Amino acid sequence: MSYPFSPSLRAELLARCSAFPRIAQEGPDLTRAAVAITLTESDDGSGEAAFLLTRRASALRAHAGQWALPGGRCDPGESPEQAALRELEEELGLRLPAEHVLGVLDDYQTRSGFLITPVVAWLEDAAALRPNPAEVASVHCFRLDRMAPDEAVEFESIPESERPVIRLKLGEHHIHAPTAALIYQLRELVAGRITRVSELEQPVFAWR
Repeated sequence: MSYPFSPSLRAELLARCSAFPRIAQEGPDLTRAAVAITLTESDDGSGEAAFLLTRRASALRAHAGQWALPGGRCDPGESPEQAALRELEEELGLRLPAEHVLGVLDDYQTRSGFLITPVVAWLEDAAALRPNPAEVASVHCFRLDRMAPDEAVEFESIPESERPVIRLKLGEHHIHAPTAALIYQLRELVAGRITRVSELEQPVFAWR
């Protein structure tokens, strides 16, 4: 399967995101947050579509060094789309207009009390990337076609939970939930499938 980064792919994903029957959640004790799943052209010269993923800076108090999508808490009165675009600018120096948002996927509740809304965005040119070293150690492009094979997704049982733990294998890298769950739902949407991810578990080390 190939997903060339092109206007036709953008139009197709926009249509699928617009038709996506999103499940929104609420909870008085949950902290609202948003992340940006930013689609752009792969940096390997293949012309394939990819998404941006970061390694969190080692000096951060929470989840230092872990894989993450650009994002953070929603400010009061801020929509998930606004929060995701703001965080994208703060973390990666990318200022995207609202029309570059393709859509919003299902909310995902974390073990640490966050309710994360994934916002899918389209980035024509990644040359403007300027990672903030206080938050981001490195930025990586992962191609959509590399997520398509069955072996790219693993589900594991753990004694601490009845829910299956999801893990993505992207090359030599292993990515866990919540990030893995959100990317997995995007992977399914790209393939034309609607797959829910709220019951996919995080590894125990990410429960705090």
